[in-house]
Amino acid sequence: MRLVYGLMSLGVVLLSVSAPSAAAELWLHPQCRQLPTDTLGPFVTLGDGRILAVHDTQALISADEGVTWQSSPIFKEGENVSISTERALCRTRNGAIIVAFMNMREEDWRWNSQTHDADPGTRLPNCVIRSLDDGKTWQDFQKLHDDWTGAVRNMLQTRDGRVVFTSMRLLNRPGRHSVLTYSSTDDGLTWKPSNILDLGGNGHHDGATEATVEELRDGRLWKLIRTNLGVFWQAYSEDGIYWRTMGPTTIPASSAPGLLKRLASGRLMLVWNRPFPEGQTEYPLTGGDCQWSEVPVSNHRGELSVAFSEDDGKTWTAPVVVARQPGASLAYPYVYERTPGVLWLTTMQGGIRVTFNEADLLSQ
Repeated sequence: MRLVYGLMSLGVVLLSVSAPSAAAELWLHPQCRQLPTDTLGPFVTLGDGRILAVHDTQALISADEGVTWQSSPIFKEGENVSISTERALCRTRNGAIIVAFMNMREEDWRWNSQTHDADPGTRLPNCVIRSLDDGKTWQDFQKLHDDWTGAVRNMLQTRDGRVVFTSMRLLNRPGRHSVLTYSSTDDGLTWKPSNILDLGGNGHHDGATEATVEELRDGRLWKLIRTNLGVFWQAYSEDGIYWRTMGPTTIPASSAPGLLKRLASGRLMLVWNRPFPEGQTEYPLTGGDCQWSEVPVSNHRGELSVAFSEDDGKTWTAPVVVARQPGASLAYPYVYERTPGVLWLTTMQGGIRVTFNEADLLSQ
């Protein structure tokens, strides 16, 4: 018997069908060129034009467009800290480099399949650290919360100087995730948490998860939230501290995170996984048992798509598939605008490392 889950507002229906048994060969859009590095983003541009990334316990700096990297330690000897592959990075206008991450050295996952909840002691702390000398030395390490932090997706500095990044917190009874932001008005020295956004649900991959945030032209912050409901949900804030407006978007999305990026052109770019392969209207469902999720959901990640918006997300260009590998997971994107209109795209899952021109994908 096939399970049917309808999303009537989108005019689509999800059907459980046979999933690909093995990953096919990776296909990249013809306008995508391989980067000369396996280094995973996010990246920032230093004051002298070099590129900085982070990995595990190290800061990585490249002076030759990513061909080679010099590493140096971020943490003091003996500190029990390791930066997650899910992380956010920002260089403020005053030159402070801020990294937000989960400390993998303190990871303790205790999901209870009988109670459909996390047992006491479950933790993955959300931490931050910053550098005031372009990555030579690091200071002001702090833990913002001990709760299980499923992801830290991206960080930005608003026009008024506030630094904001997205985070998560695991909730209980029933077990599910929620999202929040942390905000700083002093270049990452101190932080204030926002209210928590909770969509309910039950499962170790359910609830509101893995949000991405950008600033709109009117000064509001716009958050797109991964859900198991077939579309991104959205929330708006005037200051990154209080999120008082929330609801579903009309952007079909797999149960996977998107990444919003304001480009130098003024456009918004969205990189994400759609719920079905291009040209199809169905994909196998998972979940629905209150382990992964309360409702069945598409976890399609075999394609990564890009779209652009000229009007702050009200309308979008037709999605362009930039990478395809049926049976694989091409997900958790990071976007870096190396120079105006020249974009680097890397993914935590699937190992995508490509560069392309904004104009070339706009013309598709």
